[in-house]
Amino acid sequence: MPNATLVVTFDVHRAGREVIGETIGTTATIVYLPDVPPAKRATVLRRAAVILAQHTAKDLTPDEIPLIRDVKLLQFVTAGVDFIPLRAFPEALPIASNGGAFAEPMAEHALAMTLAAAKRLLIEHRQLAQGVFNQFTPNRMLSGRVCGIFGFGGIGVATARLMRTLGMSIHAINRRGHSPEATAWIGTPAHLDVLLPAADVLVIAAPLSHATFKCIGARELAMMQEDAIVVNLARGEIIDEGALFTHLQAHPQFTACLDAWWVEPVRHGAFRMEYPFMTLPNVIGSPHNSASVGGGWQLALRRAAENCRRALTGEQPYSLIRPEDRML
Repeated sequence: MPNATLVVTFDVHRAGREVIGETIGTTATIVYLPDVPPAKRATVLRRAAVILAQHTAKDLTPDEIPLIRDVKLLQFVTAGVDFIPLRAFPEALPIASNGGAFAEPMAEHALAMTLAAAKRLLIEHRQLAQGVFNQFTPNRMLSGRVCGIFGFGGIGVATARLMRTLGMSIHAINRRGHSPEATAWIGTPAHLDVLLPAADVLVIAAPLSHATFKCIGARELAMMQEDAIVVNLARGEIIDEGALFTHLQAHPQFTACLDAWWVEPVRHGAFRMEYPFMTLPNVIGSPHNSASVGGGWQLALRRAAENCRRALTGEQPYSLIRPEDRML
C-alpha cells in the first residue's frame, strides 16, 4: 500500500476522479477533501505529501492554509494563478501552475483569430450585411510572415506548430532564451524590443507577473508594424488597456484579437472594459473561451495529476512558480 497521500482540495466529478486515479495509480492514496468530515480535515491536510488545488483561498479556510506549508508540491489545476493569494505560503514551498494545460485548444483559437484578422472575415461580414461587396479589397497571406510568440511554453509551442504549417516563421521569447522546439529566432524577455518590430502576428501566451504587468504599452505598440495582428490569450493586464485603445484608433490597419480581458468574471467577479473596444472595427473579441472545449477539463486534470506524480516520485515538477512571480 502506498504511504504517501495526495489531497485534492476541490470537488471533482466522477470522470475527473477516474482521470486522477488512473494517472496517480498506486503512487499515493488519493483523498478528496470535500468528502472529509469537517472534524477530520486538519488531520488529512497534515499528512498530505502533495496538494492538488483549484483555488486555495476558496478550497481551504484561513486556519487550514498553514497546515500544508511543508508539502512536496502545491499543484494548481489551472494555468493562470495570478489571482490566487500565493504569498500566504512560504517561499520555500514548491508551487506549480498547470502550464500548457489547455495548450492545443488555445493554439487553435489563436490560429482562428489570426486568420479572421488577416482575411478580414468579420469586417467583410459586416460590410455584406450592409449590402457592400468588397470583392477586390486585399486581405493578407500569412505564409512567409513572422509569427512572434511572447511566452514560449506549452501554449506558445502548440501555437508555433500550427502557425508553421501556414508557412510562418517563428520568433519566440521565453525566460531561458532557448527551447527544444524549432524557431527561426528565440530570445529572453530582455529582447522584447527585438521581437515586436519583426512580428507580423504577435501571440501573447506569457503568464502575468510583476515583470509582464503592462510590459506592452504605448512605446512597445509604436515599435510594431502598422498592420500587425496582436492575439492575447494570456492576461489583459500584460497590455496597457488605454494605450492599446489609443493605438487601435490611430492605426486602423492594426488588429487586436482579445481572448483575455482586463476585468473578467472568474478573476474579478465581473466583466467590464474601461474603453469601448467592441466599437472598433479592428478588434476581434472572444470571452476568454479559448480553453472551453469538450474534454478539456479532463485533459487539464490529467496534466496536473502527472505533475503531482512527479513530485510524489521525487522528480522535479514542471511549471514551478518563482517566489518573485507570485502576484498576491
